[in-house]
Formats: sequence, structure tokens, C-alpha cells
Amino acid sequence: MNSLIIAPQWIGDAVMTEPLLRRLQARGERLTVGALPWVAPVYRAMPQVQEVIEFPFRHGGLQWRARRSLAKQLNGRFDVAYVLPNSIKSALLPFLSGIPKRVGYLGESRVGLLTHRLKNPKDKPPMVAFYSALSGDTQGLEQDRPQLQLDPAQVDEALARHGLRPQRYVVFAPGAEYGPAKRWPAIHFAELARSLDRPAVLLGSGKEAPLCEEIAQAAGGQHCLNLAGRTSLLDAFALIAAAKAVVSNDSGLMHVAAAFGVPQVALFGSSSPLHTPPLNDRAQVVWLKQDPAYQPPLDCAPCFERECPLGHTRCLVDVTPERVGRLLGD
Repeated sequence: MNSLIIAPQWIGDAVMTEPLLRRLQARGERLTVGALPWVAPVYRAMPQVQEVIEFPFRHGGLQWRARRSLAKQLNGRFDVAYVLPNSIKSALLPFLSGIPKRVGYLGESRVGLLTHRLKNPKDKPPMVAFYSALSGDTQGLEQDRPQLQLDPAQVDEALARHGLRPQRYVVFAPGAEYGPAKRWPAIHFAELARSLDRPAVLLGSGKEAPLCEEIAQAAGGQHCLNLAGRTSLLDAFALIAAAKAVVSNDSGLMHVAAAFGVPQVALFGSSSPLHTPPLNDRAQVVWLKQDPAYQPPLDCAPCFERECPLGHTRCLVDVTPERVGRLLGD
């Protein structure tokens, strides 16, 4: 059976779809993933994926002409499509391609576009299980753990390109695409970098390069190597896979570190580790909402807002660099 997977548009969400793909491959489906260009590299680190098609789409709008053109190229190639995002436009391509079985969650009035529809759960479930349920399986979904793999030679080449040696550095991922309410303060990252016995490698997108430069300057040049916006996504994956540890906000790179099984400290503020935890036995989560010793309690968390509605971002400001440093030393 030839299957097309319509991928989510965020890196973290893409990582969390890996157990679903593993389930599909295990029952004999040949997997092709259709993904936006900035997400496509995630699926190149999943050995069960046979082909990755980069979609020529942009954020916003139906882009009807581009979807019809691509649908003509895909017509007759697939037996089933799994539509992972909940938007109407994500379900259009499988429909226009004439794929006979189209699986996805109900949403955005797309009843006619899908042939097999799952109801959206009332309460937010863990996202990995949410995606894995699209397989039709009902057992063991809560135990699914994303896994990414890279060729060791690819990791060695990335390290050589950036003058790094395995286990001799810690990765910081200080960005969070969603908004500042998910970002640990830059000055805290800088103070943590100064306290470490090895350099911090700062990773992120080009948009996050100024934030990473602010951290590097505050920490002092010898403590940080700012590679934000200067690596491919697969190179960033390789640097994470070979790191001694990773410190991040609740972000896509947090899920990447978890999928490589790297020791990590994951910092949560406005979002919840009950919904999108790093599924890694070597992960340590810091969330003041769950800390009974923290007073006054964070009744406002999780707010899931892009910016702190109360203007203080206490949920992250009050997580000290000393506390994170102690966790890295464990």
C-alpha cells in the first residue's frame, strides 16, 4: 500500500509524528511524506520514510492553482492519505489527487474532503498519541516515543564543519517560534553559559540569530558559539545528537533532542509538559506550575498565550540559572 502523509508545519509537531509513521511502516505501508520546505528535513531523519516531497506552498491562503498542479502530478500514486494538520487546505491535496482513502481529524468543515474521520478529543491529549491514533490503532499509544536517526558519517561531517568534537559542548536552543511567553530570559542563558565547564553552542533559525547573539555577547565570547541561522536543519540535528546535553524552551528543537535521546533540560512556562513533553528518559522538565515550593502559586499557568497576559512572565523569569545548572550536573 502506497501512503501519503501530509505533514504538520512545525518542526516539533513533525518530530511527534514519527511513532505514527513507524506504526504504518510496520504493517507494510510504503511512506511518502509531503511537507513544507522548513519541515521536510525532519522526515529525512526517519528511516521508515521512502520519499519526501517538498510542497511549493506558503503560509496563508488556499493557493488553489499550486495545489491543483501538484495534485495532477500525484494522481494515481497513492492508496491512502493521512492528513495530520486540522486545516481545510491540508486536506485539499489528497482530495484533488483522487486518493481513495483519506484519513484525518474533523475540523474546518472538511467532512467531504476526508473519507475516514476521527473526532477531535475534548481535552488536549499528548500530541504523540493524538497523531498515532490516526493509524487506527488503539493500544499502546501513550507509550509511543519519537525516534530520529542520522548516519554517523553525517554527524561527523557536521561536527568537522563547525570545528566541534562530540560531547565537548552543550547546546542551547533559546528560541520559541510561538512567542516570548515560552522563552527563558536571554540573561539567564548567558549566566548559565558562564557557569559551564564547556562551551555552549547556540542553535536556532535566522530570525533567532539576534537573540542568540545577545546571549553570546552577555556571556562573553569564549563561552558561546552562535550558530543560529548558520546551519542547515540537518546539521543542527547532528550537533544536537552529538552534544553532551541540551537546554531549551518548549520548542521544536526540544523535541529533536528528545528523539535523539540526548540528556536535556526542558523549560516550560506558558505551555504545559502534560501536552507536549519531551519524551526522553534522560529529560528533566522544569515547570514552576508543578513546584509546590514555589510561592505564590502560578494560577495563571498554563495560559498558552504568545505573550504574558499579566506582563511579568514569572513562570520563566523565576527559574534561576543555578537551578538549571544543577540539573545539568546530575
